[in-house]
Amino acid sequence: MATAIPPLTEAEKLEYDDLDLGRNADTTRSTLIVASYNIRYAAGPFLISGGLLRKARLKTSQGRARAVARNIHAVAEAFVSAKLLPRVDVLALQEADKETTRAGGWHVARELATELQMAWAHAPAGIPRGVKPKGRQWWLDFEEPIDLYDQGDTGVALLSRLPLTELTRIDLPWHECLWRPRLAMAATVGVGARSLRVFNVHVDPHSGADGQLEQLEVIAEQAGAAAGPTIIVGDFNTLSKKKCFETRRFLEASGFTTPFRTGTPTWRGAGLRLHADWIFGRDLKITQWGVARPLKA
Repeated sequence: MATAIPPLTEAEKLEYDDLDLGRNADTTRSTLIVASYNIRYAAGPFLISGGLLRKARLKTSQGRARAVARNIHAVAEAFVSAKLLPRVDVLALQEADKETTRAGGWHVARELATELQMAWAHAPAGIPRGVKPKGRQWWLDFEEPIDLYDQGDTGVALLSRLPLTELTRIDLPWHECLWRPRLAMAATVGVGARSLRVFNVHVDPHSGADGQLEQLEVIAEQAGAAAGPTIIVGDFNTLSKKKCFETRRFLEASGFTTPFRTGTPTWRGAGLRLHADWIFGRDLKITQWGVARPLKA
């Protein structure tokens, strides 16, 4: 029997720690390196094979805390070593779990921010306790579920070497399954004498193109109200050509541009190459872009 779903408290809707960093940052700078990464609760790179092994009961969560800790360290190394991409100033995370069993009890965003010495903000999804997930498309059902009564949560996060201000949680419309709320978040980052409004989104993969566009409409409305340079990054879950084209068409019609060629593979696994992640900007110049791989974390 499903239990009542308690709403998130105001304190739970958004948590952050500026770590007193960035206050003495160079006020003359005019560029930033921004990255988006679905960290998948730092459980490792084997989404499909891991899901199959788990369904066959050949894989357990034993040793998960140590494995997740190693993965968080590997991610931190990737974002500071400049081997795969330039040293990152602002990092948008999706599927950033907070103290779930599947994440080994770690608060993924906080631990990664600590290793990177970055300010951080996390918006928890508000997963309901005791509510069974609705059956979904089998080809999207490799994700390890959060236990029904797990006291942890998942969500999106922003990490930054500069102070984060005007933090905003954005709940996205989602009608089919209360078990997995969808959300985005936004923050303002100071860049010299100017500021950049950053939106981190995680669009639902199980919705059709119309359902995804309904979520993007909320993002576009919020972003449209922002004055000055604005960037929208994240996991858009555009797992088909139609969703890629519709997402691009909608956001370009809303005044945003992207350097990405439609069909750029941002997720690879089991021989598949999917364009799931995007970066869209307005009132700014993107001088360099790319997909960093292999991260393997």
